[in-house]
Amino acid sequence: MSPQRRDGGRRAPGAQAADDAAEAGAELRAQEIYRGILRRAPEHDFEPTLDRVRDVCDLLGGVQRACPVIHVTGTNGKTSTARMIERLARELGLRTGRFTSPHLTNVRERIAIDGEPISASRFVEVWDDVEPYIQMVDERSREAGGPRLSFFEVFTVMALAAFADAPVNVAIIEVGMGGRWDATNVVDGAVAVITPIARDHERWLGHELTQIAYEKAGIVKDGATVVIAEQDEQVAGVLAAAIHEHGARAVVENRDIAVADRELALGGQVVSLQGTGGLYTDVFLPLHGEHQAHNALLALVAVEAFLGGAALAGDVVEQAFASVDSPGRLEVVRRSPTVLVDAAHNIAGVEALVTALEEAFAFSRLVGIVGVLADKDAEGILAGLEPVLAEVVVSRSASERAMDVDVLAEVARDVFGEDRVHVAERLDDAIDLAVGLAEAGGESQGTGVIATGSITVIAEVRQLLGRP
Repeated sequence: MSPQRRDGGRRAPGAQAADDAAEAGAELRAQEIYRGILRRAPEHDFEPTLDRVRDVCDLLGGVQRACPVIHVTGTNGKTSTARMIERLARELGLRTGRFTSPHLTNVRERIAIDGEPISASRFVEVWDDVEPYIQMVDERSREAGGPRLSFFEVFTVMALAAFADAPVNVAIIEVGMGGRWDATNVVDGAVAVITPIARDHERWLGHELTQIAYEKAGIVKDGATVVIAEQDEQVAGVLAAAIHEHGARAVVENRDIAVADRELALGGQVVSLQGTGGLYTDVFLPLHGEHQAHNALLALVAVEAFLGGAALAGDVVEQAFASVDSPGRLEVVRRSPTVLVDAAHNIAGVEALVTALEEAFAFSRLVGIVGVLADKDAEGILAGLEPVLAEVVVSRSASERAMDVDVLAEVARDVFGEDRVHVAERLDDAIDLAVGLAEAGGESQGTGVIATGSITVIAEVRQLLGRP
């Protein structure tokens, strides 16, 4: 036990300032480390092997096996579901680790312990711990004619090492892309969650839903409990085959579990969820959109399964969900006029966004800011948004993967017509232009702006509008 401080527990004068200075220095070092990791192959560029990540993890003492895991895959809703799972687990008194991607403001958001991004000083410590082993495996791979660990592989290793060292009682791990060959698949999730599967990342996962489902089903492990959202019939068949192969137990939405009821409420919705342990009624969820109710159901049942299938205490569920947030998911980032951001970046995501907008917001005039990554279905995204947007401003993020603004503008004109399309190369100009267009009708009430189409776009819009 540490000796008692003479000041009765109060910090000595200047101690806080010293701590702040140390953390500021650590932040500079963390950013330097991040820039170095960025020079590796990007997270969307991966080889179908888990060997490099597994080798580093084994050299670190088997950090991939250090704690129980709830593993989350699917096409849309992964991050929101992971955040809800974590919030429930914390309300139950469990120490949690959460690994999600991509980040919105700071790369440290990807690795969270007890709901908070790891500090800059801890980020630096974790890197210093794992770097020698990463270099060792990099060298082995190069000698065999292979690549270094990729950006995402490095962050996966760092997350698992941080969770092992904490240590956490449960790690909630979101797949980066697919599942079978995703770097996170070195873990053995006792519980797996599969959110709705749709077309996305087709260049890497395949163009058919069955191909994509096969890749996502790769996270199913022997004897696991697999919580499955309502799926396309073909997808359901692929998942069922994987579950049978691994002797896993399936818990399927609208067969075993369901959103029993939902009503709109100020600031979100009130839901009743039928889990495996019982019916949870009148639970407030401060998120918009029917899709978030279904994400909440998956999260609830995943935690039930993690705890052996027993019902959770009603007050725990109510308190956890009442304090859930999911930045960048139909999030209000400014008022007068209302400016929203949403991470929809594929057709299924846009469909959920449009449904939620029409249900939860009474906009008389809505203007869009849309930027899309070059490998995405820009025409499909814009066509999905067209019915709810009066006009659209096409722009781009700073990402090297962003679609050229002029190219996107041509696609937009085909969908919206010449008169409804505007162009702004810079996102700050796009915000100003969109706000002006929203207010052009002379109405101050019922006007709004929605920025969407790419996670990188909404991340930059949030930062430009001062969101943490």
